Amino acid sequence: MTPHLKTAEQRLLWLSHWMIHNANHLRPKADGIKIGGHQASSASMVSIMAALYFTALRPEDRIAVKPHAAPVFHAMQYLMGNTTRARLETFRGFGGTQSYPSRTKDDDDVDFSTGSVGLGVAITSFASLVQDYIAAKPWGRDLRRGRMVALMGDAEIDEGNIHECLQEGWKNGLRDVWWVIDYNRQSLDGVAREGLWQRIEKIFEAFGWDVVRIKYGALQRAAFAEPGGEALRCWIDSCPNQRYAALTFQGGAAWRRRLLDELGDQGAVSALIARRSDAELAALMENLGGNCVQTMADTFAAIDHDRPTCFLAYTIKGWGTPIAGHKDNHGGVMTVEQMRAWQRHMGVRPGEEWERFAAVADVEGFRAWLDAVPFFAAGRRRHDDAHLPVPPLAAPGEREISTQAAFGRILDDLARGDSALASRILTTSPDVTGTTSLGPWVNRRRLFAREAMADLFRAEKIPSTARWDFAPEGQHLELGIAETNLMLLLAAAGLARSLFGRRLIPIGTVYDPFIARGLDALNYACYQDARFLLVGTPSGVTLAPEGGAHQSIGTPAIGMTQPGLAAFEPAFADELAVIMEWAFEHLQRDGGEMTDPATGLADAAGGSVYLRLSTNPVEQPGRRGAAWRQGATDGAYWLREPGPNAELVIAYQGVVAPEAIRAAGALAESRRDIGVLAITSADRLHAGWSASQRARCRGAAASSLAERLLAPLPRGCRIVTVIDGHPATLSWLGGVAGHAVLPLGVERFGQTGTIADLYRANGIDAAAIIERVGAFTSGRPVLAFPARPRAAAG
Repeated sequence: MTPHLKTAEQRLLWLSHWMIHNANHLRPKADGIKIGGHQASSASMVSIMAALYFTALRPEDRIAVKPHAAPVFHAMQYLMGNTTRARLETFRGFGGTQSYPSRTKDDDDVDFSTGSVGLGVAITSFASLVQDYIAAKPWGRDLRRGRMVALMGDAEIDEGNIHECLQEGWKNGLRDVWWVIDYNRQSLDGVAREGLWQRIEKIFEAFGWDVVRIKYGALQRAAFAEPGGEALRCWIDSCPNQRYAALTFQGGAAWRRRLLDELGDQGAVSALIARRSDAELAALMENLGGNCVQTMADTFAAIDHDRPTCFLAYTIKGWGTPIAGHKDNHGGVMTVEQMRAWQRHMGVRPGEEWERFAAVADVEGFRAWLDAVPFFAAGRRRHDDAHLPVPPLAAPGEREISTQAAFGRILDDLARGDSALASRILTTSPDVTGTTSLGPWVNRRRLFAREAMADLFRAEKIPSTARWDFAPEGQHLELGIAETNLMLLLAAAGLARSLFGRRLIPIGTVYDPFIARGLDALNYACYQDARFLLVGTPSGVTLAPEGGAHQSIGTPAIGMTQPGLAAFEPAFADELAVIMEWAFEHLQRDGGEMTDPATGLADAAGGSVYLRLSTNPVEQPGRRGAAWRQGATDGAYWLREPGPNAELVIAYQGVVAPEAIRAAGALAESRRDIGVLAITSADRLHAGWSASQRARCRGAAASSLAERLLAPLPRGCRIVTVIDGHPATLSWLGGVAGHAVLPLGVERFGQTGTIADLYRANGIDAAAIIERVGAFTSGRPVLAFPARPRAAAG
């Protein structure tokens, strides 16, 4: 073993722990709360990461670092000169290195954000599928393939998304993926159950993975070759996890007592133990495979295939530190006294704690060795790709159509063409491709697979509207019904420009109520600034015959509250076409935080987009001027502009547009100058209002779209809002200019019925709007509006 690899390991061990110690014991505290930093969980990963980064990886590889090993990652970047001492000194502080690796908030070379346990692991599998997808295309065949690597804790196996991901990988012929499990057998609240490793191995083997168990380090393997060594190995294999951890914490003398009690008077093994001092015996017993940097390097080097591989690396939690093995060490940190003694042990002189090469015997040789490490040779590994021109998108010409159907028609038109944008679209769906209107796109562009496979129904001449041919040139990746997998695939594909230097336009469709199933992964995708178009459809109680479990209520609020995601709910096909055209540009923007004066939003920075669509066909407005187009993408426009003495405005979002329009028409005789406000994005409208208020606090002149739309209304004008979703989505409009607001929407679990039944039951049909206006406003009595006939009971 080159001595420099061991030196790198020890440097990472020291710098990561000093960074945490500084944050908790030396840096001034503003609030007296423990900063934390997971010293023990970092220590168990040091040898694994040193071997991986300094011997096994290449620049094209991509890595998701175990969240609790973030200090080791940052220490490594500091050792390599890729981040500053100032950033490390403010670890877990404002502007410092992050608690968990972050693509967007750390300045060092993070490939995948981690922190939400299990998601950083699973995204590596989807990144590998995306890499396969790109490599199969004419514009991606020169791609240098890399391994997608996840460093994970053994407790992450508890996460359900890990198992969902394994199944999806098996279905799609996963390759070039390594998962390295830090098997320290300790979690936040205790020690792992006995025999967990057997379950882990069976799980991975069931899905076609190779499993490499790395249990013994070089010292242990050498001891096993001595007389009595086999007895020692058998004792280690049978020792319970809790006992092994406790003896590790107690040290060499405790190891000796326990081993002699249980293995004494056996001649050779007793002599094996006696030949070692307490310190040497402790080093031997703690020399598990995952804590032996040379063993890890040799294990990685032995892999010469592309099959997915799980490395089960046995480690000691807190290895090499005074808190090693203690069951409370997960959130614990060394005391000042412990650190002082450990500093002497590590050979770091006072005043040199932050020196990159402190305690290094051969500084020049070590520096030269670091400069030659292949993984870091290419520098920062963030790529880019050219902007894809967005062709004009035309709305379907039907007089009556739903937004979901219009979405399918617009995509079909793109599929017919040969634009650069269309060639980079990757669609995906969790087993609802046909029922979310992706069918025409898939029929034209086919499904993706590395090897071609014909549609057997077509081959047997069985009539079907779906042509499910698989081919390397296909542009749809069909998933099973796990919404978390959908969001993770969108995240991986949405990072393709940066990870692989090839821009993709990922589009994922899902039943709108089931967005909540994948919400953690959706948040994770947005957190690392992945770019994608998410289509939730059908939405709301409009999916009436399916019942309450298939009706979404709170998804508009998800769209409003999720950073990095611009949410829209158009009512008409022409609005949808304009919004999709805007969205395809928005996904590609990367222009910083410059504010758009029209919206008050930093649209130049770009982001992802969420469309909430419906299956309910509505009558289209027909040909109209261009004035509404800007409002459609900014968030709202006047469908019917109010008069100077307006007493009432009906503001709607989405598919309830016909109800709002019918109600406004019926109320025109009893309320003056009624306006109808078409809101296409409560999210952007509210965000612009908030941004303008913040700008004015800083002394800037700012006026949001919401303020400009509502400013002409008389103070006594009342606003009724209506949405097929939670009424809170629009209730904030009253705060813009001080108007009284009556918010209508859906607040209860739904039930089966016709759309008319459910609209009436939830008070969002025209008759209910009129009835509520009568009680909410003063003036002439309003005439009752005939409700739509109820469906006959059958």
